[in-house]
Amino acid sequence: MKTTALALATLATLAALPAAAQNYPTRTIRLVVPSSPGGGTDITGRIIANKLAEALGQQVVVDNRAGAGTIIGIEIAAKAPPDGYTLLMGLSTLAINPSMYAKLPYDAIKDLAPISLAVLSPNILTVHPSVPAKTVKEFIALAKAKPGTITFGSAGQATSPHLSGELLKVLAKIDIVHVPFKGSGQSVISSLAGEIAANFPSVPTAIPYIKAGKLRGLGVTTAKRSQALPEVPSIAEAGVPGYEATQWFGVLAPAGTPRPIIDRLNQEIVKLLKSPDVRDRLIADGTDPAPTTPEEFAAYIKSETEKWTKVIRAAGIKPQ
Repeated sequence: MKTTALALATLATLAALPAAAQNYPTRTIRLVVPSSPGGGTDITGRIIANKLAEALGQQVVVDNRAGAGTIIGIEIAAKAPPDGYTLLMGLSTLAINPSMYAKLPYDAIKDLAPISLAVLSPNILTVHPSVPAKTVKEFIALAKAKPGTITFGSAGQATSPHLSGELLKVLAKIDIVHVPFKGSGQSVISSLAGEIAANFPSVPTAIPYIKAGKLRGLGVTTAKRSQALPEVPSIAEAGVPGYEATQWFGVLAPAGTPRPIIDRLNQEIVKLLKSPDVRDRLIADGTDPAPTTPEEFAAYIKSETEKWTKVIRAAGIKPQ
C-alpha cells in the first residue's frame, strides 16, 4: 500500500512539472568555467563535461569566462535562465569573494543552487628553476633576505591560489608581492617564462611542468602530501606549522532550477565521480574526488566562507 501511494505521489509530482523538466535534457548544456583554459577548474570541468555528456545523451560544452577573480564567469551562470542548460563549474572563490569584494553582482547563496562538490585539490608552491630555493625553508629565507622583491602569481585576485600565498605571508612572516592573472593558465605561462619567481597553481595544473623540470615544486598547500606528487612535502611539514589551504571545485546551477533537474544532475555527477576510470584519472591529476548531495555541498560552501573570512581578516586584506 505504501509503495503504491509513493508511486502515485511520484507520478503526480512528475505530471505537475513543466514538460521541459520532465524531458530534460533535450539540447546542448553549457558548463561555464570562470577561469582560463589549462587551470585546475578547467581540467576538472572538462572531465566532468565529457562524462556527463555520455550519461545524458546531450553535448556538454565548456564555456571559459575568465576574469575579475572569477566574478565574470560566476555572474554569467548565476544570471542564466534556471532551466538546467547553463551550469557553473564553481570553485573556492565562491566562498572567498564575499569577504574580498565590498559589492558583488551576485549572491553565491541566493543566486546559485549547489548540485555536488566534485573534487578537493591542493595548490602547490612552485618556483622557476632560476630561483635559488629548493625547499620551503630556503624560499622563506630568500624572501626574508629580499623583502618586497619576490613575486608570486595566482589565478587572479581573491582566488584560492592568491590566498594560499597570503596565508604563507602571514604564517611565515614574509613580504612577497602578489601578481594576479586571468586564470591559472596565464599565471603558469608567466611562471614558465621566469617573469614571476613563484606561483600557487593547483596540482593538476602544475604536474606536467614539475615532472618535465620546467618548474620546481616546493610544497603542497594541504595538510597531507598529494597522492600524485608524494615526493613533495606539505608546506606545513616543510617548516610552516598550521599551514593548510584546500582548493575545491563543484557544480552548481542558477537558483530556481527545478529540483528534479538538480537531482538528475547530482545522480549522474556522483556516479561519474565514483566510476573507476574517472576516479583514477582525477587522483593521478592530483585531486581527490568528493561527491556530495546538494545539501552537503551547500553546507560545505557555508563553512568555507566562514573559514576564509577569518583568514582574510587575519591577513589584513581589505574588500575592494
